[in-house]
This record gives sequence, C-alpha cells and structure tokens, in this order.
Amino acid sequence: MNHDITYPLSQNKRQTGTAYELKAEEYLLGNGYKILERNFRNRSGEIDLIAKKEGQIHFIEVKYRTTSDFGSPLEAVDVRKQNQIRKVAMYYLMKNKLSEWTPCQFDVIAFEGEKMTHLENAF
Repeated sequence: MNHDITYPLSQNKRQTGTAYELKAEEYLLGNGYKILERNFRNRSGEIDLIAKKEGQIHFIEVKYRTTSDFGSPLEAVDVRKQNQIRKVAMYYLMKNKLSEWTPCQFDVIAFEGEKMTHLENAF
C-alpha cells in the first residue's frame, strides 16, 4: 500500500505564481499604479491584483508559462476565466460601495519565461 502524498508540485506552482504576481506588482508600482488588493477572492473566484491609476481601477490577472508550447499565457485567460473575473470585480465594487459606473478595466500581465507583456484593457 502506497501512502505517498504528492504536495510539492502544487506547492511549487503556488510559489511560482506568487513570485510572478510579485514581479507584476513591482512593475505596476514602478509605473504609477497603487495596489489596492492582492489575491482578492470570493466564492466566484479570485483576482490576482487590483490597482488604481489616474482614477481608474484595474483588475489584473497574472499568468505565467515557461514556454508557449501549450499556448501563450494570454490565451489562458479564456472566456470562462474572463467571466469569473468580471463576477469577482462586480463583487469588489459592491463590497467597497463603488458604483458600477466606476471607471475600470481588465488587464492581463503575462510572463512567458522572463518576457513580460502587459495587455491593458484585455477584455
């Protein structure tokens, strides 16, 4: 009977994700953004970073891939993921008593290896 439990892979993925979220945050701070939330979640899902710049709120998904062999990190933010992020964003606005007319946009910061792309107003 084998009782080995294999946690390291998922823990490594989480650590890798956190490392790239921190890189994205550092980039945003260096470009005039103020970080409002990190890993904001509710039962619908999670938004990696919520930031504000020039009066506009940015809901930011951070994606990392070592290579594009199985698709680019930008492609990983599919329609299902976009809808999930929208739901969490609406909850964030409601929770913070902000109007649904608050200027906001959805960005993706994608890392492919060490190359970073910031796609503003991605969806």
